[in-house]
Amino acid sequence: MNSFFVKNLPCVLLLSLVILANAQRRDVDLHELERQNKITKQILEAFIQKKLGLKSNVPRAPSILDILPVRMANVPATRPPELEEEIEEEEQNQENLEEENQDLNEEQEIKEDDSLQSVESEQIDSIYDTQECSSCNDDELGVTRWTMPLLKSGEKKYYLGIFFKANWFKAQQYCRFHGMHLASISSQQENDKLEQYVKDSGYGREHFWTSGTDLAEEGSFFWMANGRPLTFVNWNAGEPNNFRYENGEEENCLELWNRDDKGLKWNDSPCSFETFFICEVRSD
Repeated sequence: MNSFFVKNLPCVLLLSLVILANAQRRDVDLHELERQNKITKQILEAFIQKKLGLKSNVPRAPSILDILPVRMANVPATRPPELEEEIEEEEQNQENLEEENQDLNEEQEIKEDDSLQSVESEQIDSIYDTQECSSCNDDELGVTRWTMPLLKSGEKKYYLGIFFKANWFKAQQYCRFHGMHLASISSQQENDKLEQYVKDSGYGREHFWTSGTDLAEEGSFFWMANGRPLTFVNWNAGEPNNFRYENGEEENCLELWNRDDKGLKWNDSPCSFETFFICEVRSD
């Protein structure tokens, strides 16, 4: 018996290492146990086949490094329940704070939008009929709003946009920003009154945008100011002709223009054309 152990000392040592390694690692998981059992089986098979003189189909016996247990993956330390509760409470407070900030930002954006779109009653009430600007004020957005010099005519008041030129869309935006619309004309009397106002201002030879357009349906002009179709017309001869330009643009917006020295009559023009404009607001 002693001679057996002496002759087979290497195998005995390998088996002893396997057994010792398993004994020292009681926390080895199932995969590690399976690996160690496989190593043990390989050692025994290699030993038996060598003693019987059989040709070995088994890989070489595992080395000592193969036998040693594989380190288990580091398991994150669990936090005490008290600490978990504090962390959860802090995260919840942070989420609530972010929601409150988001609500405040949305509310601020709504207020800013309203301030741009709403009609300021105090401004409208202070509108006067002379051609001088009585006061200029900055609103909370830092945008200068003018107390507009207007001409009163019946139920409307008109403002001549003669300080800069703009295309039809920009002119519309400017009028709306100041609580007005691009002008509409519903009678010969209104047209004559407006024409005289333009001439007295020294701009009788200029072009002026109104709110008339047939952008929605070619040939069907209506007033963007009130959505109504034209019931009175005062076109220049041969107008509207919807002339088509080289860039493909057509004439879809209505302007006032003294084309033939026959007074301020109507003409369809490209909406991108930049010129003066007339705004209106009801005075009732």
